[in-house]
Amino acid sequence: MSEDQLSKQIIGAAIEVHRVLGGPELLESVYEEARLHELQLRGIETERQVGIPVVYKGIRLANQLFVDLMVADRVIVEVKATEQHNTVFEAQLLTYLRLTNKRLGLVINFGFPLLKQGIHRVVNDL
Repeated sequence: MSEDQLSKQIIGAAIEVHRVLGGPELLESVYEEARLHELQLRGIETERQVGIPVVYKGIRLANQLFVDLMVADRVIVEVKATEQHNTVFEAQLLTYLRLTNKRLGLVINFGFPLLKQGIHRVVNDL
């Protein structure tokens, strides 16, 4: 499945979670866990809180970063639940994409009454 096909499935799963849980006002961790379950129900391999190493000048640092969801080992999803969008979310995701050599990521912010307002696509050489 291509990154574009995966992104359609990921967005569809997010819409379903948003609809079933009744919209905004829950914790990010609730949306994250529900999305994991919804994607798995759709037969899409998904991992939650995946650690990614950080290498600085050839040395692997003791601290690692964690991505909210790694979908089919191809698309990174950052889950947010805030009332306002902040461009730092995309910058953070782009850093994750570069560190993992992935090409596509989605920031999905469940804090909006209409989920489509909270979906932002981030690409790394796609």
